[in-house]
Amino acid sequence: MNPNQYKWWLLILGLILGANALAQTSDLKIGFIDMDRIRKESAPADRAFKKLKKEFDPRGQELDRMGQQIKSLQAQLEKEGLTMSENDRRAKEQELARLSRDLQRSQREFQEDVNLRQNEEYSALIELTSKVVKQITETEKYDLILQDAVYHSPRIDITDKVLKALATEK
Repeated sequence: MNPNQYKWWLLILGLILGANALAQTSDLKIGFIDMDRIRKESAPADRAFKKLKKEFDPRGQELDRMGQQIKSLQAQLEKEGLTMSENDRRAKEQELARLSRDLQRSQREFQEDVNLRQNEEYSALIELTSKVVKQITETEKYDLILQDAVYHSPRIDITDKVLKALATEK
C-alpha cells in the first residue's frame, strides 16, 4: 500500500469513528415532512385551489364557448360549404381561421396566467409551511428537519403535525 492510500484509509476510518462517537453521545432529534402531502392535503392548499378555481373558471368557460363557436362554424362549413358562393365560403373560412388563432392565443395566455398564479400560491404555501415547521422545530427541540429523502422512517415523519398546525393557520 502506498503512503497516499494509507492516508486516505486513515481519514476514512477517522470519519467513521467520529460519526459513530457523535451519534452515540448526542440525542439527535430528526424530523421529516412530505411536501407532496402538504401540497395535496393541507387546508391552505385547499383554500388556494378553491381561490384559483373561482378566479379562472369564468375564463375557462369563455374558452369553452369559443371552442364551441369554432366547432359550430366548422360544421356549418362542412354542411353548406359546397352550396355557398365562393365569397361566402372564403369569408367563413377566414372567420374560422381568425377564431382559431384567437382561441389558441387565449388558451396560451390563460395557461400562462394559471401557471403564474399557481406558482404564487405555492410559494405562499411554502412560506407558511416553513413558518409552521420552524415553530414545531423550536417547540419540540428538533435538530434537523428534512423534506427530501430517498427513505425515511415513519417514526420521524412529522407531516401530520404540520398538516394539523396548518389547518389552524389563516
